[in-house]
Amino acid sequence: MRTLITGGTVVNATGPSTMDVLVEDETIAALYAPGFEGVTADRTIDATGKYVIPGGIDVHTHMEMPFGGTFSSDTFETGTTAAAWGGVTTIVDFVVQRTGEVVQEALAQWHTKAGGHCAIDYGFHMILGGVDEDALKAMDQLVDHEGITSFKMFMAYPGVFYSDDGQILRAMQRAANNGALIMMHAENGIAIDVLAAQAVARGDTDPIWHGRTRPSALEGEATNRAIVLAGVAGAPVYFVHMSASEALAAVAAARDSGKNVFAETCPQYLYLTLEDQLGAPGFEGAKWVASPPLRSKHEHHLPDLWKGLRTDDLAVVSTDHCPFCMKDQKELGIGDFTKIPNGIGTLEHRMNLIYQGVVDGKLSLARWVETCSTTPARLFGMYPRKGVIAPGSDADIVVYDPNGHSSLGLAAQHMNLDYSAWEGFEIDGAVDTVLSRGSVVVSDGAFRGRAGHGRFVRRGLSDLLH
Repeated sequence: MRTLITGGTVVNATGPSTMDVLVEDETIAALYAPGFEGVTADRTIDATGKYVIPGGIDVHTHMEMPFGGTFSSDTFETGTTAAAWGGVTTIVDFVVQRTGEVVQEALAQWHTKAGGHCAIDYGFHMILGGVDEDALKAMDQLVDHEGITSFKMFMAYPGVFYSDDGQILRAMQRAANNGALIMMHAENGIAIDVLAAQAVARGDTDPIWHGRTRPSALEGEATNRAIVLAGVAGAPVYFVHMSASEALAAVAAARDSGKNVFAETCPQYLYLTLEDQLGAPGFEGAKWVASPPLRSKHEHHLPDLWKGLRTDDLAVVSTDHCPFCMKDQKELGIGDFTKIPNGIGTLEHRMNLIYQGVVDGKLSLARWVETCSTTPARLFGMYPRKGVIAPGSDADIVVYDPNGHSSLGLAAQHMNLDYSAWEGFEIDGAVDTVLSRGSVVVSDGAFRGRAGHGRFVRRGLSDLLH
């Protein structure tokens, strides 16, 4: 099957150029100057006036994630279908290993959950919830044989996922030897638990106290501590879902000194605030309970994060997509914010929300593509198979209409949620057509893909580490 995408502006991380794109079966076969004669195709997609970009790659999602006695509401089928609607053609989800569990057995469970159910391609990171000698040996096995080259650790959630500094150092030392990338949830969970317990004891139980008991200084402290540990181990470190100016300053200083330190942020930390969302009347703020929390609009976190994206101190935009419905899930925390399942559903909206940053003059077109597709592919061992419009790459392609319009909200979303964290947001742009490995999965306002089309991506080592 040969598909020709004509008339569009191809946008890679290197910038825009007017090119036609020829797809043969599952891969990009060639790029041509407009009007090049002699090219035949079975199907032509007219992209005149539109951008042709590599499919979005979201390297931080949680499908069917166990948390607080329930599971995130998107299955691998519903979540990857919603992703396709939003111009995302690859996700990297998190396998969960808890203390006492065998890493390989946890991986097998996630392969069962995802296999045959995904509408787009997918890979896995491994959460190390219990760092012991067996888990450290498993790191080598996963890197060498399973195509899993990144491992997430937590400085938060004592008693659930928390690792102490000694465990973190040991895992970082192993990563330094096998080439893997340690991903870090950096918040001082020990101190946060004290503040949260004190708030509940005082009767301060509304959702806004989730944010007030997780101050930005404790994200900054943990980020700096993890950078120090990574330096001692000689390992790279990647900070997930960065929300705070103090944490970003620590990353920027480390990068300025030449260290292998990287960070991502998420749309919720670029647009939403503690006062306007988390502090909504009554229990409504539970919709936006996530960790780290939304930050105050009276401080400088949001503009600092946008600046970090421009300067590459923030390398990636992901979503930390971990949706929970209000009914029967978020409502578990009525009367006690510490029992609200943590997570926001954003997977479907990331490409649009960051494109709005282009419209608003906060990012360039190339930087939009770089943070949402190319750098995720490079950092997590998928480039150039993914993340670029180039001959030989997978034909994961989005035709994006800058003259379109997207209204975000429950009525239009495809994520498995009973509310929208983005109700009322208006975007000056819209996903037009989405190809996953050459197959059209979204076009003409309809989903044309299928569960089971997506394949597991065996990832290599990062090509951005030095």
